[in-house]
Amino acid sequence: MTKWGKEWFGDWFNSPYYHVLYKNRDDNEAQFFINHLVKHLKVEKDDKLLDVACGKGRHAIFLNSLGFEVDGIDLSESNISSARVHENESLHFFEHDMREPFRNAHYDFAFNLFTSIGYFEDEADNQKAISAIAASLKNGGFFILDFLNPYKVINHLVDEEIKMIEGIEFHINRSFQDTYIVKDIRFEDEGETYHYQEKVKAIRRMDFLDYFRNANLLLKDTFGSYGLETYHPEQSDRMIFITQKL
Repeated sequence: MTKWGKEWFGDWFNSPYYHVLYKNRDDNEAQFFINHLVKHLKVEKDDKLLDVACGKGRHAIFLNSLGFEVDGIDLSESNISSARVHENESLHFFEHDMREPFRNAHYDFAFNLFTSIGYFEDEADNQKAISAIAASLKNGGFFILDFLNPYKVINHLVDEEIKMIEGIEFHINRSFQDTYIVKDIRFEDEGETYHYQEKVKAIRRMDFLDYFRNANLLLKDTFGSYGLETYHPEQSDRMIFITQKL
């Protein structure tokens, strides 16, 4: 039995306010990224794809629109309920914790995009998740992991921000605490006061390389942007790893 319900993302990802705050995420940017990945990876029409921590499915849905067979998994019941509206014969969504195995040796490509790892209190769970994803791949299959660049984020942290969305004033405070990038989110709605916190571990590139090695994944490329530009530790917005299962 998983323990995610006791962790911060259990309540927050299932909260309707999570979807209000992040309602304006850029679908054009996501599609731009996917198009570059598909071209670079030379994904073929008969390949099987897995979107890990798929959220409401924006990456999986777009991949499917390109003609690929895609499964999406996410631990949020709310996210999966929303994503399932878009299901068809070649697109399916499942409520599932990425730390647990899912369809061993079934997929040609697995994607973990938009900083969808590093939330766990137990650092060992990062390795557990990456190893479980690797286990879902066929031998020779590819795992693509897209993560924030911690070096740039920490050096350019915006301490305070206010966002007004759907009549709700979200007060957001960011800080770096004990290897975690922390976002405190406070707001009021219908006379109630709410406080949620997001915590993402600032996982370094060298730590990811250890995770990959332990999961029998070989690093093939590292990119620094959704346009797949060269990665630069102090300048790039992202760390995008292309790995292959040995």
